[in-house]
Amino acid sequence: MGNNINTQPMPGFMELLPNQQIAFNKMLDKINEVYKLYGFRPIETPILERAEVLLTKSGGETEKQIYQFQKGDNNIAMRFDLTVPLARYVAQYQNDLVFPFKIGNIGKVYRGEKPQAGRFREFYQCDADIIGRDELDISFDAEIISLMYTILTGLGFDKFKIKINNRKVMSGFFQSLDMDSPADILRILDKLDRLKREDIVFELKELKIDDEKIDKIFEFIETKDDIIEKLKEFDIQNEIYWQGVEELEYVDNRVKDLSIDEENYEIDLGLSRGLDYYTGTVYETFLTDYPEFGSIYSGGRYDNLSSYYTDNRFPGVGCSIGLTRLFDCLLKENQIDTTQQTSTNVLIVGMEGFDTYALELGNRLRGFGINTEVLFQLKGSFKYADRLNIPYVVVIGEDEIESSKYTLKEMASGEQVMLEQEELIAKLRGNI
Repeated sequence: MGNNINTQPMPGFMELLPNQQIAFNKMLDKINEVYKLYGFRPIETPILERAEVLLTKSGGETEKQIYQFQKGDNNIAMRFDLTVPLARYVAQYQNDLVFPFKIGNIGKVYRGEKPQAGRFREFYQCDADIIGRDELDISFDAEIISLMYTILTGLGFDKFKIKINNRKVMSGFFQSLDMDSPADILRILDKLDRLKREDIVFELKELKIDDEKIDKIFEFIETKDDIIEKLKEFDIQNEIYWQGVEELEYVDNRVKDLSIDEENYEIDLGLSRGLDYYTGTVYETFLTDYPEFGSIYSGGRYDNLSSYYTDNRFPGVGCSIGLTRLFDCLLKENQIDTTQQTSTNVLIVGMEGFDTYALELGNRLRGFGINTEVLFQLKGSFKYADRLNIPYVVVIGEDEIESSKYTLKEMASGEQVMLEQEELIAKLRGNI
């Protein structure tokens, strides 16, 4: 009689089979590889923080979604993203860090929101940030685009578009129209890829913006082709606007210097990013063949990362990819190669009484970096190797020990040969 315990993972928590996990880990490894290529240094902040740390910058819906609990006298929370813990980290270790501080930060984050397609309560976030002390050269804004481009191409994507804008351009434009709440307008425009135009218009009208100004907003954000030159032609008397145009042009020129394929990059004045802490350059990335995925890679420039924790100024720029969500979307579209069942290259089978020889050979092969498993009975071993797509099987029994040769079977072809140990090692090292 079995029990009635539900063994399914809780909604909103991804759990993968080994072949899927191998594919997921390959994506993680590729991102880490590119971080190292660009000189980004690894950190890992705790999943649990003092609640007062995480709640400092949150509010509204965000605060409702943070997991909190009491342990003794401590009010503890689980990190909602990697940015707030990074801000605390920089404030804590500011005298030990070398600036500009380039960070590759990968870890799980937790959000107590309603699970639905593409939304998880636990998911991997892969962040990259460049933090300066007092100031940070705007050329780093272009380097982040280069990093995003290299990661996406490294993950096997070729049809994608990195969109870029500058919030100063937008804020200055709104101020030139005597609009008092540019941050609220930007939060509404951030929904352009999710809501219909009439829904955006409705929300803008709720801010008491009249039809004429709404038409000017849409005319402005729908500007296409030679955008920088057209921005310079607008008769706008606003200092913030012109700062934004200058920054946008500078970053655009640096991106061209980096030889990023123009098919994968564009300026989009409709891009705003809804988070208030972005102050300059902003990014969003979309897969051309899967627009329904929405933005898969985003980020931007912020003036002061750690203002809640220190009086020192730490401007930064960064980007983030929600890898769990992206992997799940691609998996459902059958765009993930899950054929690899194991990382094992060689299965050694030690027949009864010869397990010591099998273990010794296994250790020797591992010493050469050959991923090796050992089994201790012949029955079922070839079926085991076949199901896991292990390319080679080595059998060790009485005949092998007496002849000082090992039976090596190549599973794909069925070819079987007898080799001395040094020949065996040389063949495996050459083929794996």
